[in-house]
Amino acid sequence: MSNFWDFNVWGFSNLLAILLLSLLAANMLKKWIPLLQKSLIPTSVLGGAILLIISGIYKFVFKTEMFDTKFFGGNGTALMEVITYHTLALGFIASTFKSTGGKMTKKRTGEIFDTGVTTVSNYLLQAIFGVAISLIVALIVPGFFKAAGALLPFGYGQGTGQAMNYGNIYETEFGFEGGKSFGLSIAALGFISAALGGVVHLNILKKRGKIDWSRSVESRLRGEDIETANEIPMQESIDKLTIQVALVLAAYLLSYLIMMGLGNLLPGMRAVIYGFNFLLGVLAATLIKLVISVLTKKNVIRKTYTNNFLLTRVSNFFFDIMVVAGMAAIRLQVLARYWAILLIMGIVGMLITYFYNRIVVKKIFPEYPEEQFLMMYGMYTGTASTGTILLRELDGEFKTPAAENMVYQNFPAIVFGFPMMLLATLAPVKPVLCLFIFIAFFAVMNVILFRRQIFRKKT
Repeated sequence: MSNFWDFNVWGFSNLLAILLLSLLAANMLKKWIPLLQKSLIPTSVLGGAILLIISGIYKFVFKTEMFDTKFFGGNGTALMEVITYHTLALGFIASTFKSTGGKMTKKRTGEIFDTGVTTVSNYLLQAIFGVAISLIVALIVPGFFKAAGALLPFGYGQGTGQAMNYGNIYETEFGFEGGKSFGLSIAALGFISAALGGVVHLNILKKRGKIDWSRSVESRLRGEDIETANEIPMQESIDKLTIQVALVLAAYLLSYLIMMGLGNLLPGMRAVIYGFNFLLGVLAATLIKLVISVLTKKNVIRKTYTNNFLLTRVSNFFFDIMVVAGMAAIRLQVLARYWAILLIMGIVGMLITYFYNRIVVKKIFPEYPEEQFLMMYGMYTGTASTGTILLRELDGEFKTPAAENMVYQNFPAIVFGFPMMLLATLAPVKPVLCLFIFIAFFAVMNVILFRRQIFRKKT
């Protein structure tokens, strides 16, 4: 039995406090240093970078990992990886519970569908270049993991959590030493690419007179944004926030039961199944949401229990923790070993994402190309939050549909993107075959995306 003064009792609490304190420190630095504020680097990324620097200095001085000391329970690095793993799914689940609002027009449905197709096309393009680079490096550096570049779309396109998930699969199942840190490093480079490319593009727009940085865009919340009609009160015998968290965790528990069942049925696929925790979490949340909807129509449930404002706060909290923990968990020795390869992949990933999306927005979203580009570029190199940060500089009040496209595109993106996620687990075994499949898949997705232009030309 543990005593309450033992470090194994306080380790997790100390670790969580340090993660949150780094966010506060990063937020203060962004307020105090104008250059950081203009850099558009998310606070969570800056917080993770602060911890990474501090832990690096600590190791240099004391020759041991700071987060693996007794103060953090002796296994802080592993705990941060676990936190990153869980917060990815919890953030997606909270977003899934949000109400989608009213009916969509045919035109809006088409734009959302095209955004989802563009998302998968970006993943595939990043996978093509990533795998091609790692295959070339493997010819020069004997023993280099040939499928390492398959982590590029997960680090850039899907962020810290998925980059670590697949890096872990490659490390534990296929022997890629340092796979988790490689994936996390790619994700960190993605955030840097989002900031660099975003600032460059915003400066181009500024020179063209399309943006004025002298103004400050403030987010103003209207009453209906916080609470809609027929919702339960904010405070009853149970707080409304407690209900949101309970629903999120109930969905995650259901997803765990699904993963456990599938893992027992397919033990050889267990690592892959548990790597899809966020996807099964979204499925579980959708099922619970459907049950609530049916019970509401039958008048069994008379009040609305979910609240979009609070669910957004919950999802953002989990995503902030995910990013800062994921960056702090990077092992610097992996960066030292692969820095040149990571730099090449990072630069190539930034350039192909930038120029491909410039082509897409001009052809597919001609009514609001710049807004759609900023949202997509930020999301395909960082996270949805990064896309929102860039979009707000041009469309602070979200007058264009770009923000809605980002929110609602998840379903078509998951449907089309799921085969690619499965292919990524084949890449370590058949990297060349997967490269050709990625190329063919990318061609098909672009036929779907540019279907109006292709068939119009034929006519």
